[in-house]
Order: sequence, then C-alpha cells, then structure tokens
Amino acid sequence: MADITYYIALPFFASDDGIAAGEPVECLNLLAVVARAEALSRKRGNVGAVAFSRTGDPVTGDFGDATLLKRFGNVPDDLSTL
Repeated sequence: MADITYYIALPFFASDDGIAAGEPVECLNLLAVVARAEALSRKRGNVGAVAFSRTGDPVTGDFGDATLLKRFGNVPDDLSTL
C-alpha cells in the first residue's frame, strides 16, 4: 500500500502541571489543518494549538516523524514528549 499523509490539529489547554494536549482532530488537507488549528487556539479554554502532518503506511504501521506545520498561541517548545 502507498504511504498516506495524515493532517492533525492538536489543541492545548492549561492544566495543573502546566500545558496539556487536548483531543487531536484529523483534517483532510494542509489548508484545512492550519485553519482548524487556528480555530482551536481561539476556542474558550484552549491556550494554543498546532497543525502537523505524519506520513506512513497504515497497513504496516511504519510512520515517519511528525512534521510541524504551524503553531498558534501558547504551546510547549518540546512537542516530542506528547
């Protein structure tokens, strides 16, 4: 099977331990994920959001590293721990 690219918008909210990731939202394409992340960053209770993509083969489970596309608002500098 050919590689597939997934586009994900991930909101962040303030928690007792600092900033925590919210529920990820899958989007159809690059434009949609950037727009969705921006909208999520403005949603009440959220402090920011990121748009990222990840490409791989869903059959084998082999995926490359996530590619950060855009960040909005207050998000952690190190996203690798999420």
